[in-house]
Amino acid sequence: MTTDTADRESAAAAPRALVAWVPDWPVTAVLGGDAEPGQLVVVVERGRIVAGSSAARAAGVRRGQKVRSAQAMVPGLAVHERRVDDEANLFEPVADAVGALAARLEVLRPGVLAVPAAGAARFHGGEHPLAEKVVDAVESAGHECRVGIADGLVAAQLAARTGLIVPAGESARFLASFPVTELADAKLSGLLGRLGLLTLGQFAALPAASVADRFGTPGVAAHRLARGLEARPVVARPPGVDLSVEERFEQPYMLAEPIAFAARGLAERLHAALAKAGLACERVEVEVECADGSSAARMWRHEGVLSVGAVAERVRWQLQAWQHRRVFDETAGGVVVLRLVPDGLVRDPGRQLSLADGDQEATARVERAVARVQAILGHAAPVTVELAGGRAPGDRVVRTPWGDAHQERREDGPWPGRLPAPSPTRVPAEPVPVRLLDPDGREVEVTARTEARGRPARLVLPEGAVAVTAWAGPWPEQERWWDPESARRTARLQVTVADGRALLLSVIGGRWRLEGDYDT
Repeated sequence: MTTDTADRESAAAAPRALVAWVPDWPVTAVLGGDAEPGQLVVVVERGRIVAGSSAARAAGVRRGQKVRSAQAMVPGLAVHERRVDDEANLFEPVADAVGALAARLEVLRPGVLAVPAAGAARFHGGEHPLAEKVVDAVESAGHECRVGIADGLVAAQLAARTGLIVPAGESARFLASFPVTELADAKLSGLLGRLGLLTLGQFAALPAASVADRFGTPGVAAHRLARGLEARPVVARPPGVDLSVEERFEQPYMLAEPIAFAARGLAERLHAALAKAGLACERVEVEVECADGSSAARMWRHEGVLSVGAVAERVRWQLQAWQHRRVFDETAGGVVVLRLVPDGLVRDPGRQLSLADGDQEATARVERAVARVQAILGHAAPVTVELAGGRAPGDRVVRTPWGDAHQERREDGPWPGRLPAPSPTRVPAEPVPVRLLDPDGREVEVTARTEARGRPARLVLPEGAVAVTAWAGPWPEQERWWDPESARRTARLQVTVADGRALLLSVIGGRWRLEGDYDT
């Protein structure tokens, strides 16, 4: 490495950051902070587990696991749908408690926040005293907390898992042993794994120019992070240019909903101003002014570059968190101004359009319409659907919130145990619990040799029982047999019933489920 290159990388080295992490925050939010020791609880989103209580994790439940697999492994597991709005509301007092210790605070997501460590550490007598005070502040708000400090936000988040303070200049060495999945998306980490680059240290050792040639912009950003640098070099704000946007309301608002609806248009104006300057932002400050002259502000950060949808969603979270505070109190007179101030400016990575993109104006109209639906119903309400590889019909349907990158899953096989064509024409979002009975009314069982014990005679559906006129199977399926934590044995059966329907059933852990309807 030349002296000039070393100097540039030193200048681009990520600043010291402190990250405070409250473990299992989605679980805390759904239980209202009343979790009891030993409670088996998981929080799910789109059929997969996003968080679990300590007791559930000790029983073998893992983040990203399918709900039905976890329930088969842990009887009595309490399942709750994720409540993102409640997570933001409940986290506001925690942010206030930590904000009293630092002049600048950023909420990464409900449950995780960050502060620049350098200035706060000098004020409080060092990084260790600062970390102790942050832990005490969060615990005084009634929650467990872990704190990590390192060069750069990503390293600090990983350090927070174990409450570690990484010495200055040691972030690259600290990150070296972590798997590439910690920094790279599924597509990039899968490619790196196939090339034999399993750890961040191995990835960081590659020449930067070669990474740019082979892996493009996402690879460059991940490579910089693996070396302890900023993912994207921060650029100075253009001189004399005010990039903030605001909306002044003709009448004060006492409720968050109408302001949150207006936030979507304000986010579009913000991105139009940034695009005109060739910039994007990694942080945005949400600020409101009230009729009595008082104001409130909170900084939100995103792991990548904030999109219009991401900005609008964070504004909505923050407004709802302020709903029950003085911001919307009658003494303040209501909110009269909503302002968005971009921060953490970087060069706009842009978007490469293909010849197949078609009518860009029509596409923009669709995006604006869906964006308004997201503002009303939430970010995860409108989804795009894509077929992917898998064995069960439901596994092949990947639902992704509009605007997010599709989950990468290989379509090509082999997929041993996958049912041949034709596929069911109707597949429920989640398998429906049913009962399959023999002529004597006993539950039909499937043995370890995948043989049906008892002849299927009656199928008990949620709407009532119906006679089974014919059946085929069962066909076995064994997934991830090499991993005891996520291994699953399933058997599938096709049946026709007296009303003429052909149905696909599966059994896991002795429990039958309806997976699809062939709609004959």
